[in-house]
This record gives sequence, structure tokens and C-alpha cells, in this order.
Amino acid sequence: MASLRVFSTTSHQPPLLPSSLSLNPLSTSPRFVKSPSSRRRPIRSVLQFNRKPQLAGETPRIVVITSGKGGVGKTTTTANVGLSLARYGFSVVAIDADLGLRNLDLLLGLENRVNYTVVEVLNGDCRLDQALVRDKRWSNFELLCISKPRSKLPMGFGGKALEWLVDALKTRPEGSPDFIIIDCPAGIDAGFITAITPANEAVLVTTPDITALRDADRVTGLLECDGIRDIKMIVNRVRTDMIRGEDMMSVLDVQEMLGLSLLGAIPEDSEVIRSTNRGFPLVLNKPPTLAGLAFEQAAWRLVEQDSMKAVMVEEEPKKRGFFSFFGG
Repeated sequence: MASLRVFSTTSHQPPLLPSSLSLNPLSTSPRFVKSPSSRRRPIRSVLQFNRKPQLAGETPRIVVITSGKGGVGKTTTTANVGLSLARYGFSVVAIDADLGLRNLDLLLGLENRVNYTVVEVLNGDCRLDQALVRDKRWSNFELLCISKPRSKLPMGFGGKALEWLVDALKTRPEGSPDFIIIDCPAGIDAGFITAITPANEAVLVTTPDITALRDADRVTGLLECDGIRDIKMIVNRVRTDMIRGEDMMSVLDVQEMLGLSLLGAIPEDSEVIRSTNRGFPLVLNKPPTLAGLAFEQAAWRLVEQDSMKAVMVEEEPKKRGFFSFFGG
């Protein structure tokens, strides 16, 4: 029977050892295996962390992170991918576009520093640079919130206002950021339409369950109708033990159902709750967790506009003991 263990490789390279197997992702030392011709050839990490990723496409890259279904990890993905991009040396502005239930500032540990929002900028109460909150850990990462939790939005706020905001970020005196990441609210109502309006590419976050997949398929159609063709997905909360027991769909099954390029597969990790409560994203943990490494790899592929493949391999046959001869 086919196994349900999933390995990942980049789309333009042959299957290699996944980089998450290395204890040190920054290590440059190759691993060697014997080829059939008995010569030794190096097998390197799929993601070469010994070099800076090459930024593809025109800047700024405007990426909306969405899902349709709530609670699948959009905000967690925004925080970790955004900080990973900053650690790679790119300037990043993350916009929390959830108009009534913002949480991105909590995950980043910046909730006490949000004094002004986009609402105050539109009302003329402050400048745009005053509403941007610069992270003290990585100065090339900035947070911008649309509104305060209990404030009322202007009647005319919508996609056009967010487009004006993005244009203002492009033309600010200190220079345009390399990435503008928009954390999209759950659902497909007006907030969703507002968040996707200025974007030219999307990252769809889903989990391997049928309710999230149905919503993800619906959101994919809406993104394509809005003219966003560059759509990649991240499969979150993957549990290999449940996949092996056929209680959860594999990443390959999810990819075949949605028909999207795969940006990353994030394993289930209890450290996510701890990092959320501390306001300390996973990618900053030392030593790194498996989920944190997976987010870093997804950010690397996002920079180079790359994707990965989910590969299904066969399970190893169980060892047959002495009593197997008698049917045991």
C-alpha cells in the first residue's frame, strides 16, 4: 500500500534530502552518499541557506495571505513569513487588514506600540510614518494596522483606500519596501474584497480537512476572478502520524484537490501556542523548531517565486518474525 509520508523538493531540482533534517540550517557542509557508479557525490540542502535568496519579480511584491476559513493559521503565517523575509535582508511592511479583530500585533509582540493606525492617517491626525511600527529586533520589518479594535471605520473605506495606502508606501521618502504583506480577514465578505484589491499575488493557507479545503477552493476562484493568477498554498498543521494512519489527508492529496503550487507544508507544533502567547514568532526561536524551519523555507520559495512538490513514497515493509510462518 502506498505510504502517506511526505517529503518536499523544489520543482526544478531532483528529490534531495529535505533541509529540515539538518540540525543547523546555516550549515554549508555537504552530505555524501554513494552513487551506483561507486563515486561519491554531494547531496546538498534543497534550500541553500549559505546564500541570500534572489528576489524575483518587480518590487514591491504585494502578497495577500488568505484562506476563507478562520483559524487555519493566516496570521501566524504572516508573522513568521514576514520576519523570515526581514531576516533574509528584505524590507517588509505587514498590513493587518482585519478591520475589527486584529491580532497580528499580538503575535509580533508589538501590541503596546500601536499608537496610530490607517484610520488616523486618513483622517489627517498623523503621518503615515507615524502609523508604521518598526520592529526592534529587525529594523527592516514594519507593522501597519488598519484600525484599533473598537474604533469606527470611515464610511468610504474599501479597496480604493487600501490601494492609496499601498501607493503611499511605494513613494515614501525612505524608499519602497521589497514586500508588502497583507493579512487578510476570514470570510469572503467586504473585508476580504478590500484586502485582496491591491495584491498581485496570493498565499492560500489551509489545513488538511474537508471544511478548510472547500473554503480554500472557493477563495481560489474569487482570487482568480479578481485577476490574481499567482496563487500558492501553504498546508498548515500537518500530522504525519494521522496521515500514516489514514486519518488525515496527505499534502499530496491536498495539492491534487486544489490544483495549486505548493509553497510549504508546516507540521503541527505545540510551540506555536507558546510563541503566540509570548509575542515571539517561531522563526526567532533558538534552537529552531520544525515548524519554524518550514516557515523559513516557505519564505525562501516566496522570494524566488519557487514551489515544492509533495512526493508519496512507499512504506517500508514490516519485518516478519519467526511466528509469521504460522500466520502470526
